Amino acid sequence: MSDGEKGERAPRAEPRRRSDFPLLRTLTTRWSDNDLYGHMNNVVHYSLFDTAVNGWLIEKGLLDLQGGEEIGLVVETGCRYHGELAFPDPVTAGIGIGRLGRSSVRYEIALFRGEDEMAAAEGFFVHVNVDRKTRRPVAIGPARRRTYEEILL
Repeated sequence: MSDGEKGERAPRAEPRRRSDFPLLRTLTTRWSDNDLYGHMNNVVHYSLFDTAVNGWLIEKGLLDLQGGEEIGLVVETGCRYHGELAFPDPVTAGIGIGRLGRSSVRYEIALFRGEDEMAAAEGFFVHVNVDRKTRRPVAIGPARRRTYEEILL
């Protein structure tokens, strides 16, 4: 029997560092982000991931909210928590692309509290590039691909 079959867990990976990410974006926490326990509710982490990545996509001209022919649909997400975040903490999101496929992108994101070097939370989500009208996957074009490659991990 392997260790996994005995119910033992593999050691947990260390949190990522700021220096692991090619792109850093500053985010703002809000009073409503805190939950009854006085820290950021777990659902807010996903909102910050989405805000960080979509802000970058808009700035780079890769996402046109109103008229773009292609959009990214989220098909998978995940998050691991290493420490607490809470309002009024300043938060920095580290962003990188872990995998760039034919029509999909896996974003790796970490949230850093204040000036901390180690991530308080790490997550990912996968966008599939689709036609806005048909919702069918479309290949990532060369110009878009070059921009994604700027932040490959």
